[in-house]
Amino acid sequence: MQLDPKTWFTEVCQEGGLAFSLAIKEKLHEETTPYQHIEIYQTEAFGRLMVIDGFIMLSERDNFFYHEMMAHSALFTHPHPRRVLIIGGGDCGTLREVLKHDRVKEVRQVEIDERVTRLAEKYFPELCESNDDPRAHFHFGDGLRFVAEAPANSVDVIIIDSTDPIGPAEGLFQAPFYSDCRRLLGDKGVLVHQSESPLIHLDLLNKMRAEMKKGGFPQVRTLTYPQCVYPSGWWSATLAGDSLSSFREQEAAAKTFSTRYYNVDIHRASLAVPEFLR
Repeated sequence: MQLDPKTWFTEVCQEGGLAFSLAIKEKLHEETTPYQHIEIYQTEAFGRLMVIDGFIMLSERDNFFYHEMMAHSALFTHPHPRRVLIIGGGDCGTLREVLKHDRVKEVRQVEIDERVTRLAEKYFPELCESNDDPRAHFHFGDGLRFVAEAPANSVDVIIIDSTDPIGPAEGLFQAPFYSDCRRLLGDKGVLVHQSESPLIHLDLLNKMRAEMKKGGFPQVRTLTYPQCVYPSGWWSATLAGDSLSSFREQEAAAKTFSTRYYNVDIHRASLAVPEFLR
């Protein structure tokens, strides 16, 4: 059966030899910014859908897996996270999760394309409900430049909530950028970077981990979680730092905020990786 592109959105993953389709009711918005092409759809079963350059960024139905794991895994790994830097993350879902932590006193989010954030505010308002938090500071510009120019030891946690390593995001996956991040973090800092599908993008994931070590991070650990709208339905995030052997389990177990996926058992289990990821 051939799917009608008027009623189905299909993302083709050439490198994986697969495709993923969602039934759509209508296209809500489409525009081309100086950086990328953005589309918003209303789907039949996954709520609203954001697509950038033909690749699914998020859906209303399942974005919580990604946003919760990107935020809470890093914040509960750091001993005392107060200052957080988010590179990318224009939909603001990760920012919302970070701001659930009372320990956090300041979050700076650097997104290259302001239109992503403005469209998220309109079409995904639940992700942007913390945008007015006084601890949140928005910078619309180049994350590579921001990190290169920021002062040393100025943040505790860096979350790289980037798109795939193509176009503006390509430099975010390389050793010089990780070296700049290491300088900002200091000795106890923790970095986390979305690291694609371990099933389809293993070569990229291994290269990322090697680049992190070249950039000065002695330890890296990859955690995995489900994400059904992304290629293969199995996604990952990779932590980098000086000491990643444990996390604040008691505090994670007693967290005072609500989540839909993340909890202490999920965090612990996500670090148990298959043999080919060791």
